[in-house]
Amino acid sequence: MPKRIISLALSLACVAALAAPAPALTVGDPAPPIAVSKWVKGERIDRLEPGKTYVVEFWATWCGPCRTSIPHLTELQKKFQDRGVSVIGVSVWEQDQEKVAPFVKEMGDKMQYNVAMDEVAGDGTEAKGKMAESWMEAADQHGIPTAFIVKDTKVAWIGHPMQMDGPLAEVVSDRFDLQAAASKYREEQERERAFEPILQKLRGLLGAKKSKEAVAVIDEAIAADPKREQQLGLLKFSLLLQGDDSEATAAYGETLVEANKDDSGKLNAIAWALSTAPRPGGGSKPEPELTKLALKSARRANELTHGENPAILDTLAKATFDSGDPDRALELQEEAVKRAGDAEDQGMKQRLEQYRAAVKEKGR
Repeated sequence: MPKRIISLALSLACVAALAAPAPALTVGDPAPPIAVSKWVKGERIDRLEPGKTYVVEFWATWCGPCRTSIPHLTELQKKFQDRGVSVIGVSVWEQDQEKVAPFVKEMGDKMQYNVAMDEVAGDGTEAKGKMAESWMEAADQHGIPTAFIVKDTKVAWIGHPMQMDGPLAEVVSDRFDLQAAASKYREEQERERAFEPILQKLRGLLGAKKSKEAVAVIDEAIAADPKREQQLGLLKFSLLLQGDDSEATAAYGETLVEANKDDSGKLNAIAWALSTAPRPGGGSKPEPELTKLALKSARRANELTHGENPAILDTLAKATFDSGDPDRALELQEEAVKRAGDAEDQGMKQRLEQYRAAVKEKGR
């Protein structure tokens, strides 16, 4: 499944995950041990020492959002190094362990922190890694990148590394209260568990492909708790895209783009969904207002990633092509394929040939 598509299957998985039991590892708990098979870059850290602060971040070579967050982790390492913070990037869920070291070498100065590989049994293609199990699964974290801030051997924060600036500054400050942070995290978990009945209802509607009813449930949930829009907004958008009201879809899409203007991953997902959603009547392109929104969202995502993310470049090329500029689309797609390297998928190559053919036809 293409990683950028907001699909109902993915949405169902997200809903199921949100309804999971309380995790075994949470904020305030002792951090699990460091169990890696190899240190690829930086300092060897065999254990998390008392009195120190660590960021333990989980990533993989195949993970597009991980590639986006890597330079940000480097910035955080530089920013907080004088405060005694050590960043440790641990590769997990790798299908080919041999790709890790070359990937790290390729990233060069963009990945300037300690990097290690999870300890796995056998060749690592199917076996669970020790840290994937004791950290990620124990904390009920099933997506990467995910970061854990550890202070004085205790888990102080769990979340996405792109949202870690404020929490890390708080953790290293003199005012940080671990007990209060743990209490807040538990309250949030309880809030999610209390939301389970609505999530289960929503999951049933999605399974029955009752999109309009599902949108109504989402709207009720957001009206009752506006914070739920961050959680359910992309799902609502994917459902609206399946309908025939392009005006309502575009209006809600504008709201989402503004709400996520600093999140390159969500902006890219919005743009890709807009560019690839099947249209009523079997048309190959979305309506003009949706194309315009896709272009706006993709451009912002590309701006945030400094034109270096191949998946986002691919999305921007598609939106640019749909907007009627095959020449620029071709330039962007060539750059996307170049940057993707071995990670290039067949769809990228097919779109490259499509844009080349369009440019050639235009020149006749």
